[in-house]
Amino acid sequence: MPILFEWYKFVGLLVVLCANIQRNSPALRPIAPNQYHVLIGLLSRCARLMLANIALSHEGRFGETTAIIDRCIFESALNVSWLCTNSRDEKFKQYFATSLKVDIEFRDQIESNIKTRGEILPIERRMIHSIEGKIVSSELSEEQIRQSKKMPPVDAIMRELNLDRIHYVVSQKIGSHHVHGTWSSLLFHYLEEENANPLTFRIRDHDCATHINQFMYVCQNVLQALRAYIQYALEDGEESSAFLLLFGATESDIMNIYQEAIAVEDLKRNAEGSS
Repeated sequence: MPILFEWYKFVGLLVVLCANIQRNSPALRPIAPNQYHVLIGLLSRCARLMLANIALSHEGRFGETTAIIDRCIFESALNVSWLCTNSRDEKFKQYFATSLKVDIEFRDQIESNIKTRGEILPIERRMIHSIEGKIVSSELSEEQIRQSKKMPPVDAIMRELNLDRIHYVVSQKIGSHHVHGTWSSLLFHYLEEENANPLTFRIRDHDCATHINQFMYVCQNVLQALRAYIQYALEDGEESSAFLLLFGATESDIMNIYQEAIAVEDLKRNAEGSS
């Protein structure tokens, strides 16, 4: 587990490295500024959330919180993979539209309230200015945003990326347990059995460690996003090949360590069961 934790930190550093490849780098192919900013922003989000998980989990606690953050990392990594695979301008418009359609609706509601009231409040002026700034920064017109479709649902994105249904169930649907606090989530992190007959539960102590599967699975998702980004953003050549070889070797080593750790855990459980 400690070795896998170090690999998790290493993958986070790889994300930081890739996110900081500058637009003027000779290895980077020409990319529209707004598209480049989306991609490095999503990669930076992955890196910073992984850093948060490192800070939370290093003493063997806050597993209930890292599980929530994992879901956010998964969605950002998936968006990178989707935007960079069979990339086209329409995909990025959909990404912007998913966010900005909501902001435009919010602004329209604010302006309707202003019209009804006959005056604008300072907080409303600030909110309208903020929303208009977001629209300008997307480098799309408001009409383009209104006409663009939103991003497809996660299951459709994962089908487009040829990911198995079980990958969707594990990452998205089971991940939702921890975000929304379902009964499954309560049993996993917040309650523990008190009596078997009748079955009763008590509040669990603050002792939830990050599960070993989380370290492995997040690294897999993030490395897949890095592959997609490098293949999309870098010109074919030595630099691109070097990155892809590094990602493959990293994933291979992580899986070897993970399999060893699982084997050790199985031996411990079997020994406890026989005793």
